[in-house]
Amino acid sequence: MKSPVYQRMAVIGCGLIGSSVARAARATGAVGEVVVYDADPGVRRRALELGFADGAEDEAAKAVAGADLVMLATPVGVIGEVATALAPALTPGATITDVGSCKAVVAEAFAKLGRDDIHGIPGHPVAGTEKSGPDAGFAELFHNRWVILCPPPNGDTAALERLTAFWTRLGAKVEAMDATHHDLVLAVTSHLPHLIAYNIVGTAADMETVTQAEVMKFSAGGFRDFTRIAASDPTMWRDIFLNNKGAVLEILARFTEDLAMLSRAIRWDEGDKLHDLFTRTRDIRRGVIAAGQETAEPNFGRDKR
Repeated sequence: MKSPVYQRMAVIGCGLIGSSVARAARATGAVGEVVVYDADPGVRRRALELGFADGAEDEAAKAVAGADLVMLATPVGVIGEVATALAPALTPGATITDVGSCKAVVAEAFAKLGRDDIHGIPGHPVAGTEKSGPDAGFAELFHNRWVILCPPPNGDTAALERLTAFWTRLGAKVEAMDATHHDLVLAVTSHLPHLIAYNIVGTAADMETVTQAEVMKFSAGGFRDFTRIAASDPTMWRDIFLNNKGAVLEILARFTEDLAMLSRAIRWDEGDKLHDLFTRTRDIRRGVIAAGQETAEPNFGRDKR
């Protein structure tokens, strides 16, 4: 087995992503030791029972002591607070990163830590399922998925290369990107789709003329996929929308304009416009599959655990 990229990794937060990072790091030998912390004592115990951690500390500061990689896998809304609290306990030379879906707020928080002897590199593995909790994680989650890293201007090149090597060992493809640009891109590819899913499922639930039983009974593929997305962790997505509001509102405005155009096409029987749109979107879907970022299998080929 290859030598570890990091000797000791501390994972703060043991949900789907945090536990998957720990599992993948152990499975690939990317780290020599995994120590975790979670605010829930039951989750800490479960991490040890599931075997994806060598140790579980009852204080976050204890977990990061001596770690050369600190992975924050908490909700986006508290990453800055957690990072600030942990800053005094970080080992000189360590890299602190995260797995959140918003990067500008994290980059700002890392820049304010006041530790010139550590490396703060915001990160985002573009991977996941609608499941949550330590039991939901699995080591293969990052295989052939993108991880976006948002290093600070004039950041340490060696630290970035080392973190890139870590994610590559886990099976991911890595790209560096400006934090603000990341948030705009993800508003299109992830945040707006989730907002639409939450809304359309909520609309179906609120319809007085259709009972909930009928919605469930006659769920076709499209609605079923929306419900899968809408089953995602509510705390995580609340924080994403509040911490990326600028980009989300910008893309939502564009979407609203396009939706109005689509509504007019339907109202005025403009079949050619509809056909052209549906043809373009089908080509995009095929491109996603060709790029290896999805599969043609039912349920997107996701593990049903």
